[in-house]
Amino acid sequence: MNSRFRLVAVLPVIVFLLLAGVFYAAIFRGSDPSEVPSALIGRYVPEFELPPVDGLDRPGLSSADFGQGSPAIVNVWASWCVPCRTEMPLLVELANVAGVPLHGINYKDDPAAARRFLAELGNPFERIGKDATGRTAIDWGVYGVPETYVIDKNGRIALKHVGPLTPDAIADQLLPALRAAR
Repeated sequence: MNSRFRLVAVLPVIVFLLLAGVFYAAIFRGSDPSEVPSALIGRYVPEFELPPVDGLDRPGLSSADFGQGSPAIVNVWASWCVPCRTEMPLLVELANVAGVPLHGINYKDDPAAARRFLAELGNPFERIGKDATGRTAIDWGVYGVPETYVIDKNGRIALKHVGPLTPDAIADQLLPALRAAR
């Protein structure tokens, strides 16, 4: 009975140490925890067709808009998204210097709120598709807004950036991926 009592007392400690070792290895394995892998890298843009945002003078967006011999950038955003508000000035600037079309997917948003958002912060998008249900975003593998994609000249996804863009992310990730996508 005494040895059984010791096993019951020691077993939780052993389980705790094993779990702590697993968590430690996951945290310090040398990769960036903010990087979210995408199974779509290197694959063609998913088939989709989105209508334009009501009241905006920009056309909607579909998979047919990609793979025409020129790369493009796609940003998934919403007016209710605080980080989207932070990155929008960078997208406006990027649209002026990238030399490729910048398109938007407006995710689960109220059209009036989306129009106000763009009127206030600027509209960098050549085309904006309204993803009212979020189905297209699911097909793209979106985890949350904002997310930005570089699409190569053949219509394949070359880069997925999760979270708001920063000047460093644009210089170190987006622009190099865009150059390679040409």
